[in-house]
Amino acid sequence: MKTPLKSKQVLNVACWNVRTMLDKADSSRPERRSALVAHELSRLNIDITALSEVRLADEGSLMEHGAGFTLYWSGKPSTERRLSGVGFMVRNSFASKLDRLPTGHSDRIMSMRLPLEGKQHLTLFSVYAPTLLADPADKDIFYSDLRRLLSNTPEDDKFLILGDFNARVGKDSQAWQGVLGRHGVGNCNDNGRLLLELCEEHKLAITNTIFQQKDSLKTTWMHPRSKHWHLLDYVLVRKRDLKDVLHTRVMPSAECHTDHRLVRCKLRLQFKPKHKEKGNPKKKLNIGSLCREEVKAKFQADLQKKSRRIPLHK
Repeated sequence: MKTPLKSKQVLNVACWNVRTMLDKADSSRPERRSALVAHELSRLNIDITALSEVRLADEGSLMEHGAGFTLYWSGKPSTERRLSGVGFMVRNSFASKLDRLPTGHSDRIMSMRLPLEGKQHLTLFSVYAPTLLADPADKDIFYSDLRRLLSNTPEDDKFLILGDFNARVGKDSQAWQGVLGRHGVGNCNDNGRLLLELCEEHKLAITNTIFQQKDSLKTTWMHPRSKHWHLLDYVLVRKRDLKDVLHTRVMPSAECHTDHRLVRCKLRLQFKPKHKEKGNPKKKLNIGSLCREEVKAKFQADLQKKSRRIPLHK
């Protein structure tokens, strides 16, 4: 079993639609684009990032040694056209503590689990929802899969859902009390209603709308024709766990040639303390006592016995 993480730690998580920024693992580029993403996350001090629109085939992992991160992904088979894909970019110090590797449920949902104090866990979901113009059947499949996974998550677990929902939830906090905060942006669309209904059903809160800040620190994507900024990328938590959320905001300085902005969420969580070894404490050797002949003789005898060597001649 892996050693759990240290106690009383601020965890920096994020979600980022990286679109076509990730190459195949066998890329011949001098530096893979996944390494560029990892270096940017390192610069911003992000521990775990849910990535959407990764566009890598099948499932796999790739360690970026130079940046100290490992990429895990879940995508469509290599024989199919890849316009989706999800993943996690995890700092190696956290990846080494996982009880098991992140699990790919589809090309749109991936999950991972971290140990917390009191036999609790933090379950994270990386998601990429179908676009507004997608086939309604695809939307039904996505939300049905997500509902099933949330229902199967242990009741004691804390969980986060991070990713690009391709949805605008608006700012009607009165109609969606407890789900939407008072600082939403824009108007709600059909995809937004699907997301809000999911949140209402599973008692989730949209942390992007809780904190009062400029719209530039909330909106994540600019429409290419209208040039209007919208909020599409979200961090969701259980309402009961809102006390763990310190802040959620966009990081405008994050740059990896993608048209989505990175959303960072800071959490204060009680991680399980490091296991202490049990047993008798190690005895310290009193070197100064070796100047006494009887102690010296006894030490030599014990040493010879343990090492099974021929006794030394005086």
